[in-house]
Amino acid sequence: GDILLSDALCAGGIELVLMDVVADRLHAPLRFAQQLATRLGRDARITASTVMADAVAGATYVITAIEVDRYYRWAQDFHIPRKYGFTQIYGENGGPGGLFHALRNMGPMLEIARAMEQQCPDAWLVNYSNPEAKLVQAISTLTSVKTVGMCHGVFMGRNQVSRLLQIPEEEIETVPCGLNHFSWFQSIRHRATGEDLYPLLRERERQAQWLASWDELALNRILFRTYGLWPYPGTNHAGEYLRWSNEFMACTNLQYFYDPASEHPWQTHEVPTFVYDLGGKPTEIPLFAAEQVKQVYPPFEKRVLDSDGTVSPSGEEGIQILDAFAGGGRRAIATVNVPNRGAIPDLPGDMVVEVPAVADTDGLHVQQLERLPTGITAMLQLQGNINRLLVEAYAECSRRKLLQAVLIDPTVSTYANAVAMIDEMFDLQKELLPPLVW
Repeated sequence: GDILLSDALCAGGIELVLMDVVADRLHAPLRFAQQLATRLGRDARITASTVMADAVAGATYVITAIEVDRYYRWAQDFHIPRKYGFTQIYGENGGPGGLFHALRNMGPMLEIARAMEQQCPDAWLVNYSNPEAKLVQAISTLTSVKTVGMCHGVFMGRNQVSRLLQIPEEEIETVPCGLNHFSWFQSIRHRATGEDLYPLLRERERQAQWLASWDELALNRILFRTYGLWPYPGTNHAGEYLRWSNEFMACTNLQYFYDPASEHPWQTHEVPTFVYDLGGKPTEIPLFAAEQVKQVYPPFEKRVLDSDGTVSPSGEEGIQILDAFAGGGRRAIATVNVPNRGAIPDLPGDMVVEVPAVADTDGLHVQQLERLPTGITAMLQLQGNINRLLVEAYAECSRRKLLQAVLIDPTVSTYANAVAMIDEMFDLQKELLPPLVW
């Protein structure tokens, strides 16, 4: 929808190619996209392909959002490291689980990037796949493709600050800075007056009820009190990068819960229930529900169309960047995930970071930021080194290099269990993981 709403991208006609490795998944979105183009009066040629080289041939922009067997594999990413005593929560982007999530997606993402090097070497790759920082690190390190990673976590952080300050989001201006899913607001100001809102936030946070939105805000509040800046998105994301975050995530023991005495999901392929946090009241279901509650996303038509059938922008900033590249006007972008190159002092130049930027016809211009507090910088440097080792492990097909990354993760406590966990994960996910060897 966002692409077809852009006058700049559609000027003079536009060609869109939808790509999936499974042909049956393309029929419905292709038909919907063609109908939407007709409804909006766009001169658009929209096709579909299962062949990578054909899909990206001659492209100006490539947009990626990939996963394989998402919740089943995520359940393994979550449970197996915890089985070995590692105190990770969530297991999506950080912790040992995040490393294996990245390794599963790294091969397909690099396949896309290398096809782009051959078929459209000047194109931009806009990535929405997780783990964002790790995948963008791999692409920017191992290929020549221009890439930017996108995430809406910054808007979750703004919403949290708005609720605490009791000031509408649109009246708040923030400067975000850090690592994807582990970022911080360097400044929080009133958009109209320029007033520094951090003093008021400190006062309001101290007044707020501790149990309110516990699973979302408790860790953020402790980090804010400790380091002086407000982190985002929330506990289940920022907590992935900390050993002690388990204290502030009440639903951790509900996440992908199953009874190991009678249930064997890795053999039956029955996915345990995904729980985002307690805010969704996951335990308030009928005792004898007809079937297991599962995470269900609405059909894409309902995510694109308003209730009256009209089309409105999604608010996601990836297409806003491309619109600016195409001449739609200079745009301020809340956050992008790109190599640092001096944007955040004291972090390596090639480390992928999350920072504000401006997009225009000359490209993407990252904002130069202030130095972060030493404690925050130290945590970010550690995660940057983990990501670097992970990319090296992939490139060198080395479990030993992967072990180095695992052993410096804050949630990992023993050498023997780290080795055993790596071997078990490769056994469980061997058909999706790269061929790393000792």
